[in-house]
Amino acid sequence: MTTADGHDGHLDDPIEDFSHRLVDVDGVVKTVHVAGSGPAVVLMPEMPGISPDVLRLARWVRDAGFTVHVPSLFGPDGAYPTVAEGEKVVRRACVSAEFRAFAGGGTSPVTAWLRELARRAHAECGGPGVGAIGLCFTGNFALTMALEPAVVAPVLGHPSLPLDDPAGLEIGVEDARAVRDRVTRDGLKVLAYRFDNDRWCTGQRFAAYRALLGDAFDGRVLPGSAANPAPPPFFRDMVETPHSVVTAHFVDENGHPTVRARDEILAFLTDRLLPAENCEDQAAS
Repeated sequence: MTTADGHDGHLDDPIEDFSHRLVDVDGVVKTVHVAGSGPAVVLMPEMPGISPDVLRLARWVRDAGFTVHVPSLFGPDGAYPTVAEGEKVVRRACVSAEFRAFAGGGTSPVTAWLRELARRAHAECGGPGVGAIGLCFTGNFALTMALEPAVVAPVLGHPSLPLDDPAGLEIGVEDARAVRDRVTRDGLKVLAYRFDNDRWCTGQRFAAYRALLGDAFDGRVLPGSAANPAPPPFFRDMVETPHSVVTAHFVDENGHPTVRARDEILAFLTDRLLPAENCEDQAAS
């Protein structure tokens, strides 16, 4: 039964097993939820915010041996994704100066803040570098974060920007050239996921990534029939398509395609970031 607030009987996540930091980058202060030990991984939320499903993914990353950093970029942290709240968050984000939601805008300015977060996380946690996982609205941010040399394991989860150009990449020309240079110079590899019938992250977009990055782009496509048929209301009524491979449309069954995708992401991070010196758990910071 759906309650008056649209929660479908589900609860918000209180995020009690993370520390909560205020991170100031050039006067822009954001909350970052941190847990675990080991090399750093920055996990960015999908619309409409840091949902319980995003936090479930964060805990999987933590439990795989990493210090996961989840920055609050939009929406109420820990909230179950309802339609009413989700509509408000999407409207605010689409007109925010921090994001470039539509074609022609180039790289979203918030990625500069995220790159500095990655740099600081690497300095704190050590290891060969930092992982970056983007989801939906932030999907391509993981690629742009690779402009920071510390980022060595970018994962693009169903990247959805720009919203009005299915073949667009939400990255400026100079930034795109710089990322491609990293592929040539450093052997950077990029892992990405989408469902085959996702109307927000299309085959055209994956083709554009391939054109930019060549064989360094490993775009993996799951059948839409594998998506969770009963996601939270925001995804059911607003997204209206298989979309969130390892969060809202994840199916927690042994051998399921979304479980394999989750395990592949953790293996990708492990291959590039471990073994390394563990940093101490900063939960008390």
